[in-house]
Amino acid sequence: MNEKVNSPLVNQKGTGSAPSFSSPTSPVSEEETRILAEYISQQNMFQITNIHEPIRKTLTLKKFFKMKRNQEVVITISEEEPVVEGKVATIGRDFVMITNLKKRIWLPYSSIVSATIPFGHPTYSNAHQNYIYDNGLREKLILKFGETVTKRDALVQQFFEESLRTNLDTWKGCSVEVRTDDKMYYGKINRTDKSHLYLKLLKAESVIPLNDIHSVATVRLFTFWREMIKAIF
Repeated sequence: MNEKVNSPLVNQKGTGSAPSFSSPTSPVSEEETRILAEYISQQNMFQITNIHEPIRKTLTLKKFFKMKRNQEVVITISEEEPVVEGKVATIGRDFVMITNLKKRIWLPYSSIVSATIPFGHPTYSNAHQNYIYDNGLREKLILKFGETVTKRDALVQQFFEESLRTNLDTWKGCSVEVRTDDKMYYGKINRTDKSHLYLKLLKAESVIPLNDIHSVATVRLFTFWREMIKAIF
């Protein structure tokens, strides 16, 4: 006569299957796994850039800024212009946006000469850089991913790499100054298309090729009104 055995491996439905556990990602400790994963990621990046030189600068800058998200960085745009300092706020497909106490600054990777961290600042991340997903948000991401992500800028940055064009388009009505090779433009962001940024200053509209942009920065109200008076007179 067979007797029912009370085994800890029997689940609540009595199917007799063992509880499932996720497999370890590596045979070594967690800290070694993290270091190894970072090393593999860096080596893969260098392999790709060695094969295709034109993408070296973009991939290197993107990797650097992702490692420094929400941290202070110092960016050199050109020898003539002063360096720009601020916290990394948004990392896009072809640009980075940094913020400081005065303004937001959008910088295409093509306009950046070099990027580093301020002297004396730590090179490690802090706890505020990590996103904490509650159970409700996790469920929404599973069931309504697109609707949930598009409502939060932080989630858009987490899951997608925006282009400079699409990011600027979300800042319609924002007063900015745009630097190019030979000119400075002022106005409110009106719209963007595949190759141009459109600024509106009173009734005049400036059309700026996206490939010519060196930087875009928000301006204070006083500066904007000064430029409007110049446009009138």
